Amino acid sequence: MVFALCGVWLLFTVFPVYWTVVTAFKSPPAVFDGPTYVPWYDFTPSLRGVREVLSGERGDVLRPLLNSTLIGFTATALATLLGSMAAYALVRFEMRIRLVAALVFVAAGIGGYLGLDHAGWSDGGAMGGALLVALATSVPANRIPFPGKVFANADIAFWFISQRMFPPIVSAFALYLLYARLGRDGFQLLDTFWGMTLCYTAFVLPVVVWLMRDFFRSLPVAVEEAALVDDVPRWRIFLEIVLPMSRGGLVATFLISLGFVWNEFLFALILTSSKWQTMPIMISGQNSVRGTEWWSISAAALVAILPMMIATWFIARMMRSGIALGGLK
Repeated sequence: MVFALCGVWLLFTVFPVYWTVVTAFKSPPAVFDGPTYVPWYDFTPSLRGVREVLSGERGDVLRPLLNSTLIGFTATALATLLGSMAAYALVRFEMRIRLVAALVFVAAGIGGYLGLDHAGWSDGGAMGGALLVALATSVPANRIPFPGKVFANADIAFWFISQRMFPPIVSAFALYLLYARLGRDGFQLLDTFWGMTLCYTAFVLPVVVWLMRDFFRSLPVAVEEAALVDDVPRWRIFLEIVLPMSRGGLVATFLISLGFVWNEFLFALILTSSKWQTMPIMISGQNSVRGTEWWSISAAALVAILPMMIATWFIARMMRSGIALGGLK
């Protein structure tokens, strides 16, 4: 019974991919004459859609594909590195952040920005200075035993994942305004590689922290304690012991995060215009004055799907062969 249900679910999840693939190789009559499913039986395959996409007749495809690849892999690598550090700290160290210190950070940040902006600083300089002021006031304030709520590790971890609960349009619009203000000071981030990379790093960072936190929890502490007894620095323990033991988790987290970044549409729509548009934006613009040409749209979607399928297959082979799996020796 379980295998039957799994088989039904497999068909349910694989069919959209199959439908995209077969539609990419259909001619216009085969698309509009009704549903056809089996090549050479229901319809004669045609390369028209693929030819239209690859020849540039439907617009430049290679550039958005390259943009998605560069931005996706760079942002995911940064998020995996930074998120792993944060997750490890949440698992191995006791965090205590007082509510009063958090309020001091917010008040000092806003007040510092307004004061520096009034003093004639540029937007970028005022933001950086306000951050330094907020840290310089809130860190000492956190050491004072003020009454009130104290946030522990579980609260901080929930705060990370709660960032994904906000409607994306709120963050996208605020980020657009921030990038526009910084652009007036000479820091061009709209429609740039680093603007999209930093955006997607922050976008996927909560997912990395949440996933890697569970992987680090499952690691034996005895190995790290033995290294501490031998006076090994914490940074070496993390880089040379913890990360190699967590390779399987790192690979899985990287792949899941890459999927989020690769398929993201809203931020790319708002923060890019032409130069650094990604594959989802290119596919969304495939409609023409002749109507919805599903054979070309499916061919473009197939081009977007293939890199992720190849990456999944390659990493799955690595994990099965044991190359990507860590362990104790």
